[in-house]
Amino acid sequence: MMLAHQLQATALQWQREGRAATVVEVIQAQGSVPRGPGTRMLVAQDAVLGTIGGGHLELQAIAQARRLLQARQPQEQRIALGPTLGQCCGGALVLRFTPLDLDKPLEWPLPAPRFHLDVYGAGHVGRAIVTLLTDIDCRVRWIDEREAEFPSKPLPSHIDLRCAEGIVGEVASMPPGSHVLILTHSHDLDLALTEAVLRRGDAAWVGLIGSATKRARFEARLHAKGLDTARLTCPIGLPRIDGKSPAEIAIAVVAQLLLLTPKETADGHL
Repeated sequence: MMLAHQLQATALQWQREGRAATVVEVIQAQGSVPRGPGTRMLVAQDAVLGTIGGGHLELQAIAQARRLLQARQPQEQRIALGPTLGQCCGGALVLRFTPLDLDKPLEWPLPAPRFHLDVYGAGHVGRAIVTLLTDIDCRVRWIDEREAEFPSKPLPSHIDLRCAEGIVGEVASMPPGSHVLILTHSHDLDLALTEAVLRRGDAAWVGLIGSATKRARFEARLHAKGLDTARLTCPIGLPRIDGKSPAEIAIAVVAQLLLLTPKETADGHL
């Protein structure tokens, strides 16, 4: 999946290259529809980037966008998903088809990130969590002292990889209202990070990997220092997803983050 800011960057690149493409945008939506107004995709003769919801709707839109590659004129089309496409959804939407060279990608309104997350730790679970977040519109600072633990492949632009000695010091530059995940290779480092984050007092949520026993031990030490642990979650992850593999833990934790940060949109059904 391509996020909105990535689609915008690609549209600007294609414009600079003079590449023929059509911008397909949802401009109106009523009832149950796959995606809401402002959703876009780019269609070239040999490529499709982004999505307006998939299925028969998207196949039809791609075909129409390719027919219009030589038309040089914007066009709008109203689609009732049931009568027109035979889909069970009862909604309707209006699509706008615009030649890319006539569009203005710099003026596309981009959605605010769903959340900002500081991830401390690049071990197995940290890597699995960040992998899931590459396709979610969020902002992530991924921090570890061990450069070798980070993946060698490039990361999407919304993942800010930071290798730093003394990573507790990175807490000072954390954006206010951030969500935080602490899952390093060291219990002592976990404790120091938890203390630093709670001492700041402005994190929206603090997740600490570990058992209920670990939480009890950490709480005793933190309370002795006068710190409130009400925002501390440990163990992390939705409790009914009880697998122990990094991938299963990552799914449980990312699902928990999504529940904590509901998306304010009318994008429709899953």
